[in-house]
Amino acid sequence: MVSAAGGVFAPGLLGSQAKAQYFGGELSEPNGPLAAPWAAWKAAFLAEDGRVVDALQQGASHSESQGYGLLLAALLGDNSAFDSIYRWTEANLAVRSDALLAWRWLPDSVNRVPDKNNASDGDLFYAWGLVIRGQRDAMPQLLERASAMARDLVAKCVIEAPDGSGRLLFTPAAQGFDRGDGVIINPSYYMPRALRAVAQVTGQGDLATCASDGETLLAQLAGGGLVPDWIRVGPDGLSTVEGMSARNGYDALRVALFMIWSGNANQVAVTSQALAYQRAANSGRLGQGEYVTVFDRLSGNVIETSRHVGYGAIAAYVNCSVTTQFGAPIPFFQTVDQPYYPATLHLMTLISQIQTASTCEPI
Repeated sequence: MVSAAGGVFAPGLLGSQAKAQYFGGELSEPNGPLAAPWAAWKAAFLAEDGRVVDALQQGASHSESQGYGLLLAALLGDNSAFDSIYRWTEANLAVRSDALLAWRWLPDSVNRVPDKNNASDGDLFYAWGLVIRGQRDAMPQLLERASAMARDLVAKCVIEAPDGSGRLLFTPAAQGFDRGDGVIINPSYYMPRALRAVAQVTGQGDLATCASDGETLLAQLAGGGLVPDWIRVGPDGLSTVEGMSARNGYDALRVALFMIWSGNANQVAVTSQALAYQRAANSGRLGQGEYVTVFDRLSGNVIETSRHVGYGAIAAYVNCSVTTQFGAPIPFFQTVDQPYYPATLHLMTLISQIQTASTCEPI
């Protein structure tokens, strides 16, 4: 089998060190440290047919939720869950003329996929899950599928920045975000670890370039405040986007997690987020069990909070990652009264801690 870049797929393509970095390691053991949280997550959000259900979004499923689910199953060595998620996704979201996924499936709509545009973060996480399982279990068909997705991500969602920097941008979708006067970017779609893992196995080097250029962009954004949910990259530089959130909110709160998971705990996008969390905690304005979900990116003022513990897990992990302390007050994982999104980020936080930040063990 040959990748789009001419490389040969074969078991053992990655060396042992790279496998330890990108694959689950101890996570994939049957009685691994996250076996109970994973079982709870599946019971709450994974239907028997492999559909990951986001109850707060009209009971919909997205390429993001399917991609997150596939990745979690791959990392945690749950082949049965992986297979069911993969089958459902291929049957219901792989409906485009290319290898990418339609971004949303609506259970109560006559046309369950009314919009066939993709979401590049969902595609990326899905491809990452395929790479992990395909390499670990020597399944060339999964590597072929990942290679096709990576090829089309590069062809349709990677473009040169219009600011003359020569940097590559990872756009949110194939359509709708290059608006002539600039390119709209969601900073939380940059997950460097995933971009590099998929690039390494599929030979699509532009994805690795996107990881590096994305880290530069995130540092630039964090140099002027907290990273926003959305930003425009234009010929004249960076600016906010009318009608789209410029706050540090539900999208942007993933940025620090993904950067730490990618080995970049000292990056300014992480340290500035940690400082905002610390200031909020020390302000005396947060109630017991109340966690910040939205900041004003310039002032750092708290705009919105939540009692879902997944958001508290991210805050505790981010704070720990920028200190020399041992242990982090990461809340106990639970799905009672916690919807899909914070619960999934909570589980990802626990995985990231095991893989990249051993000193931040939950206490």
